[in-house]
Amino acid sequence: MTERSGQAGDATGGPAPTTPVCYRHPDRETYVRCTRCDRPICPECMRDASVGHQCPECVSEGRRTVRPARTAFGGGAAGRQGYVTKTLIALNVLVMVLSIASARSGSAVAGGGLGGLMGNSTPLTDWGAVLGYAPYVAFGEWHGVAAGEWYRLVTAMFLHYGVVHLLLNMWALWVLGRTLEAVLGPLRFLALYLVAGLGGNVAAYLFSPVHASTVGASTAIFGLFAAIFVIMRRLGRDTSSIVPILVINLIFTFTVPGISVAGHLGGLVVGALMALVLAYAPRLRRTAFQAAGGAILLVALLGLVLVRTAALTG
Repeated sequence: MTERSGQAGDATGGPAPTTPVCYRHPDRETYVRCTRCDRPICPECMRDASVGHQCPECVSEGRRTVRPARTAFGGGAAGRQGYVTKTLIALNVLVMVLSIASARSGSAVAGGGLGGLMGNSTPLTDWGAVLGYAPYVAFGEWHGVAAGEWYRLVTAMFLHYGVVHLLLNMWALWVLGRTLEAVLGPLRFLALYLVAGLGGNVAAYLFSPVHASTVGASTAIFGLFAAIFVIMRRLGRDTSSIVPILVINLIFTFTVPGISVAGHLGGLVVGALMALVLAYAPRLRRTAFQAAGGAILLVALLGLVLVRTAALTG
């Protein structure tokens, strides 16, 4: 028998074809290729794609080049999780706990307010409520927004007179906030909430008696009521279920004693204006227009505070 030596080959005499191996794991044979770059990939390197599979590098590149999803008003899709709404509720509850803790003296509990649980004021609400210009009885010093305590225009929207007051506002925030945050996105929703709350507190400063104290998230809540009406109209959705709820809340505002009419109406008007800015900003450079509109509202509110302060202290 004759022996022959030489290189193995195919029927045509050429070299035998080799099995493809994964470009990241050369010791693994594979017949699957990345649908984007056509490199062979093993099961460990496969990433599901709309068609076939892609390699890890192509998936990372695609994530860098694909624009993140946005809502109809330019907000981020993260708003669907309701993180801002939940955070605002948690912050209000925390401040309520601090308010109760600030009234732990025996006289405050024995006085029937149970440390602020039943609606009485506490040292914290005295410190943070919207107050025009009045002296504290115990000290005789003048306090209030007109005395330079502008922080009250912000802190008041996180304070409440009692648990019932808190629960009513937080229920409304839970219902309205999640819907608006999902539509607007987290940052735009937060801007709406804060601007509306500030607007209501500025209105309380302008039109309430100078010695009256005002607290509550309802200034911002009424702004959300107005905003959800504006936003739903802009999206072409039915608003017939919103109007009766808004009317009922307005009736309560005018008929129930102790409610700040100016604060509720101020929040309603400013919330509507901010919602109009967010909803009707032109698509081209939308974020810039929305930011400019919000800034104009803030400057207008600042001007009103300055005018009121000059009238009280002049």
